[in-house]
Amino acid sequence: MTPEKIENGVVAALAYTLTVDGEIIEEVTTDDPLEYLHGAENIVPGLEQALLGKRAGDKFSITLQPEEAYGEYNEELIDRVPLEDVETEDELEVGMIIGLEDEEGDYYEALIRDITPEYVELDFNPTLAGKVITYNVEVIALRDATQDELQLGIPMSLFDMMLEEMPEEDEHNHLHH
Repeated sequence: MTPEKIENGVVAALAYTLTVDGEIIEEVTTDDPLEYLHGAENIVPGLEQALLGKRAGDKFSITLQPEEAYGEYNEELIDRVPLEDVETEDELEVGMIIGLEDEEGDYYEALIRDITPEYVELDFNPTLAGKVITYNVEVIALRDATQDELQLGIPMSLFDMMLEEMPEEDEHNHLHH
């Protein structure tokens, strides 16, 4: 049976427009909605809280402060890494976002802030950290999560999307730090 409203264990399909300072940052359409598992922290906390109890067909707008979204900007998440420690196939450029894997196999994304002959300055803050963001949301559909989705903590569509975004094993940028 299809759930009536969003609650923990329900997968919701959303269409939305995300704006910062009136500029559209991301748009997800009704033709290709984003699925998330409610209660599993797949989306920013303020949006997840606002979705609790919503039904398919509901539309709303919400503006979130940084602490309800991607967090405050943290200067401590900026790191200088020796240039030779960043192995990559790509030509490094300031403003580029690169994926890095540490010695434990954890994957991170960082923005290149500066490049010198000796080091690369990397910013590990989320791109929207410190920003007030606005979502215009439409709830498209609801369904119960599968047992696999509950165990993984994400809907299979999101899991598949994450796998597609991960670089192939030989394409990883390795961080020896």
